[in-house]
Amino acid sequence: MRAAFYTLGCKVNQYETSALEQQFAARGFTIVDTAENADVYVLNSCTVTAQGDKKSRQLLRRFRRQNPGAVVVLCGCFPQAFPREAEAIPEADIVVGSTGRSRLAGLVEQRLKTRGERAERLVSILPHHKGEIFEPLRVEGYSARTRAFVKIQDGCERYCAYCIIPTARGPVRSKPLEDLRPELQGLAEAGYREVVLVGINLSSYGTDLGLRLLDAVRLACSVPGIHRVRLGSLEPELLTPEDIGQLARLPKLCPQFHLSLQSGCDETLKRMRRHYDAALYRRIVRDLRGAFPGCAITTDIMVGFPGETGGEFAQSLDFAREIGFARAHVFAYSKRPGTLAAKLEGQIEEPVKASRSKEMIAATDTARRAFLQSQAGTQAEVLLETKLPDGRWEGHTPNYTPVRVEVPDGQNGRILPVRITGAEQDWCVGGG
Repeated sequence: MRAAFYTLGCKVNQYETSALEQQFAARGFTIVDTAENADVYVLNSCTVTAQGDKKSRQLLRRFRRQNPGAVVVLCGCFPQAFPREAEAIPEADIVVGSTGRSRLAGLVEQRLKTRGERAERLVSILPHHKGEIFEPLRVEGYSARTRAFVKIQDGCERYCAYCIIPTARGPVRSKPLEDLRPELQGLAEAGYREVVLVGINLSSYGTDLGLRLLDAVRLACSVPGIHRVRLGSLEPELLTPEDIGQLARLPKLCPQFHLSLQSGCDETLKRMRRHYDAALYRRIVRDLRGAFPGCAITTDIMVGFPGETGGEFAQSLDFAREIGFARAHVFAYSKRPGTLAAKLEGQIEEPVKASRSKEMIAATDTARRAFLQSQAGTQAEVLLETKLPDGRWEGHTPNYTPVRVEVPDGQNGRILPVRITGAEQDWCVGGG
């Protein structure tokens, strides 16, 4: 039997899809690309935006057309957050949510036995609940043997006004350290030199176990064979000065921090129900740059949130310029049914949002170029990852600066010292 998987959304979703692929492979399935004819198509969905739900429906229709006799599966955040809408999609033979993924392969095998008959659709969307434990998923490797993602946390209880994720992902739950250690050891033995710790709200790791994110980072840094530990997206207000000081004592921790900003205007942040203001964010960035000289601060910035005035946008724009992000993902607010923000007055017209996006992107692109240019003349360790068509290799430094360098073939996965000589477009150039 041939099974194909398609992932929408975040790094956590990608990790979970990899875990599912390995579960299916262990049961004898051959994993193929979704462009190929398969007996099973599994779509791991994202529901952060209504556009994500639309894309899920389009993909399910595509899979059904591609092989009308295949078993088509919809799983993940979309059905968990909107079960009625997901159950009504006719192309899906099996619908499951963001819990109980270990049951999915068994459900597929059950459905395959009745393929071609008048079989009932299988719908299994288990509600999240307080006291829910971390689902024991594990990934033993990735196709690109350079960087491995490790999910250590799930769920969110922040309830930002624009976000459906607490509904889709449930309460905070964390991977126990005794489960994390063997997974990291296995990745090291498989040749991975860098791991990225990811979660739905990574900063809240351990609050259900009497632990803190710092405990997981220390463990990852202690594993022989792992040379780099990188962190996924962080909620800024959960990084205390004490945390930053302790993290700075871990030489394997990569000095790149993705601190989700959303807005640099305090009034907008209040309506978003974020848990910090611009002054606190500024202080955290200052502390990080003091503890990690040359670190990269990356972020997400939303424009056009309901009620955002021209003056509020100008404050956010000025704040972004002040911080000088190494990279920023800029996006316009999109109404997400089921959230508080969807009901707020003062929804911004699309042309205004587009104009503000363009202006914010221009400002953050300027900061990105300045950051890359600041790397010229420095020496850095580069993890070589990709052979480019022009014969050069591309990799990343600890602060996640992309560097292109000429080195002999066969260097994939190696960490080499590189002198950065300049910046071009969206990368730096280095020499051995």
